[in-house]
Amino acid sequence: MQSLLERIGLGRRELRAWAMYDWANSAFQTTIVAAIFPIFFQKVAAAGMPGPVATSRFAWATTWAILIVAIVAPLLGAVADRAPIKKHLLGVFLGIGAGATAAMYWITRGRWVFALVLFVIANVGVAGSIVFYESLLPHIAGERELDRVSTAGYALGYLGGGTLLAINIVMMAHPGWFLLPGREAAVRASLASVALWWVLFSIPLFRSVPEPPRREHDAASSATSTGYGIVAAARQLRDTLRELRRYRQAFVLLLAFLLYNDGIQTIIRMATTYGTEIGIDENAMIGALLLTQFIGVPFGFLFGMLAGRIGAKPAVFIGLMAYAVITVLGYFMRTATHFFALALMVGMVQGGTQALSRSLFASMIPKQKSSEFFAFFGVFERYAGVLGPAFFAWVVAHSGSSRNAILSVLAFFVLGAALLTLVDVNEGRRAARLAEDVRA
Repeated sequence: MQSLLERIGLGRRELRAWAMYDWANSAFQTTIVAAIFPIFFQKVAAAGMPGPVATSRFAWATTWAILIVAIVAPLLGAVADRAPIKKHLLGVFLGIGAGATAAMYWITRGRWVFALVLFVIANVGVAGSIVFYESLLPHIAGERELDRVSTAGYALGYLGGGTLLAINIVMMAHPGWFLLPGREAAVRASLASVALWWVLFSIPLFRSVPEPPRREHDAASSATSTGYGIVAAARQLRDTLRELRRYRQAFVLLLAFLLYNDGIQTIIRMATTYGTEIGIDENAMIGALLLTQFIGVPFGFLFGMLAGRIGAKPAVFIGLMAYAVITVLGYFMRTATHFFALALMVGMVQGGTQALSRSLFASMIPKQKSSEFFAFFGVFERYAGVLGPAFFAWVVAHSGSSRNAILSVLAFFVLGAALLTLVDVNEGRRAARLAEDVRA
């Protein structure tokens, strides 16, 4: 068993505890972002509102949530690199996100403003927590372990998110088994259950993953500064932005990831809203997304193994090619069978593409800058989607069709892949290790 755990990247206790946070927070991704909340918003919270209008407002709410994170996360990342408080800040954002998610139980028919406010706050919480979660990765995994540990985290995320979604499906089908009065109450309870799941399975990280210590250089510099305050962190962040030119390969990867992950996030976030608008049965869509979660488990591990053979960057290209095909096919989607087929394809490439992007970035940044750099990366990662949903909403508003908006997402994959071709991974890793040696 120990040998198997080592092969998949989970050989040590702290690695398993770290990866369990993917299991914990991925329930938000499946139940809230992808499967149940978008349909609930369309049919209950936005009841009586024209479909394209509800879709557009949902997309704009997503955009506003990530804009807030884009403003505050880099500054908080700078604070976390000046003091050993990464886990503390992760806990703060976890509390914000879980609290807003639990409050979704009280969303009722027609209360679309209340629903979107909670959705925005919860998204800020989960995205902020992931910044600090991922900044722990280069501190607990060696360079040769990064790809396997990162993909293992995503695989566990698929399994955890899928498990709770399966429970939610049973809850909605048989409310009486859970002492609930009806289906609508069961849906609201399903949304709130994410908060409990998220908090419960975050405990291993807080117990077993060590807080990275402050480096001696940072301790010395802080003695003559204003401490760990926001002003000092802002100065450090300014210096980091200037310093990005020293890590050109990581910066180009970040820009590429900004583009192609916007496409990924738009597909994830808008799939069921789009499907509801064009008349696909909601039970079929939720079932298809459940299939995506469990398909993603073995394929998450397989992408880690593939990266070990051909390299992480070529493996990411394979994922982007698949997403381009998915986008084109999505334009022609008409039936629940089509939705199932596309969900299957997404499950095969989603986790691996994102996990290997994360590990590539982690390998090209100096450890002493991990929170600041992952603050930028985290904004663009699973909950990035500032440009994608905004562009989606704009196309819907100007063309009157979500189908045209789906096809427009193709541009994000093409442009992102083009930028990725410019990244020299080996050069990026050399620059990061040199910076670490200088600071040691």
